[in-house]
Amino acid sequence: MVNTLWVVVAALLVFFMNAGFALLEAGLCRQKNTTNILGKNFIVFALASLGFWAVGYALMFGPAEGWLGSVLGTSGFFVNGSEPSPVAIPTLAFFFFQLTFAATAASIVSGAVAERVRYNAFLIFAALLAGVIYPIGGHWVWGGGFLAELGFFDFAGSTVVHSLGGWAALAGAITLGPRHGKYTKDGRVRAMPGHSIPLATLGTFILWLGWFGFNPGSQLALDGGTLHIVLTTNLSACAAILSATLISEWRFGYPDLAMSLNGGLAGLVAITAGCAVVTPVAAIFIGASAGALVIFAVQFFEKRRVDDPVGAVSVHLVSGVFGTVCVGLFASPELRLSGGVQGSYGLLYGGGFDLLLRQLAGILVFAVYGLGSSFGLWWLLKKFVGLRVGLEQEINGLDLSEMGMEAYPGLFGGSAGTFREPPEPAPSAAAASTKTELVSR
Repeated sequence: MVNTLWVVVAALLVFFMNAGFALLEAGLCRQKNTTNILGKNFIVFALASLGFWAVGYALMFGPAEGWLGSVLGTSGFFVNGSEPSPVAIPTLAFFFFQLTFAATAASIVSGAVAERVRYNAFLIFAALLAGVIYPIGGHWVWGGGFLAELGFFDFAGSTVVHSLGGWAALAGAITLGPRHGKYTKDGRVRAMPGHSIPLATLGTFILWLGWFGFNPGSQLALDGGTLHIVLTTNLSACAAILSATLISEWRFGYPDLAMSLNGGLAGLVAITAGCAVVTPVAAIFIGASAGALVIFAVQFFEKRRVDDPVGAVSVHLVSGVFGTVCVGLFASPELRLSGGVQGSYGLLYGGGFDLLLRQLAGILVFAVYGLGSSFGLWWLLKKFVGLRVGLEQEINGLDLSEMGMEAYPGLFGGSAGTFREPPEPAPSAAAASTKTELVSR
């Protein structure tokens, strides 16, 4: 009962990460697109919930016979609680916990395609990612699929959740192209700063809090291993924040807070794969490395005209790949059994290249799968639905063109909004005279 309660609490923490994604993305983007970004993040969880309930859970965890079981599940559609649980907690508790992960994978994509993607096109993509693409990939690792049989290890989703979402985000950013005005005619990058660092900071704190459900909740029990995961998760985030701050001051001449925020998230993403099987010292090294790496990754993608307004590709894809590799380097012999690493441990502990090669194989599989499925889906949406808003709509902002309302009507240089009260009837002569007298006073 205690373990079930803990998993439900952890799921609620991961659910709250949706608020973190919404505030972080809104803060790092321009004012004129705030409502659009908040709307995407709000509705994505609803779409993910319905899709994962109807189809996704079965594809990910449903039993299947023969060779098909190594690729996807084939039973358990439209979850009702009567399905046999694959773990030692009730099915519905496990379902809800896994549902929040599916929604997270879809939310990752939102920031990378922000400020120019059509609202409806994004929602279709997010629904299919959470309901079909993510669950099939997740089955390969967590549902007893072929990567699990190979010995690939990803404790809480550096690859299964974050890298897959990152590959989808990269495909979307490339397909859409950069925002209008992002690059000058001579190829220089033009800064497009977000409108609210306070919102972005609050969103990052919420995501950090949610990660204490994301990683420790994946233990599916409240025990000593759970507390170890809390420690490694937090140490990695803290080391990443410090390294990102120091590197940004060295590179830019000032401690860029936006880079510090993304640095902290990079540390959290990187430790997610190995949080149960690495020591606290290794967690600090992983986080510090990820915090530095994310800054160079942001600059790398910008120079290649991959316009990612919030750095989602750098945070989730690059850090997810890095963290997955680190399992092959730092998985401790003392921790490997509780973490589930199958008879192997990290290269730096004398474990040889066995586990590292398995990790690299899993990364490659997800790269091919994530890019292939995402590029294909983005292409179909572009052809049959329309993917990018018109130039005038983009310049005026997606809040007005896509949502019909502004986030801050009448404030910060915004208009009075699109929803206005109807005009008052013309006053009588006496009323007009009285009003003039009052104004004059």
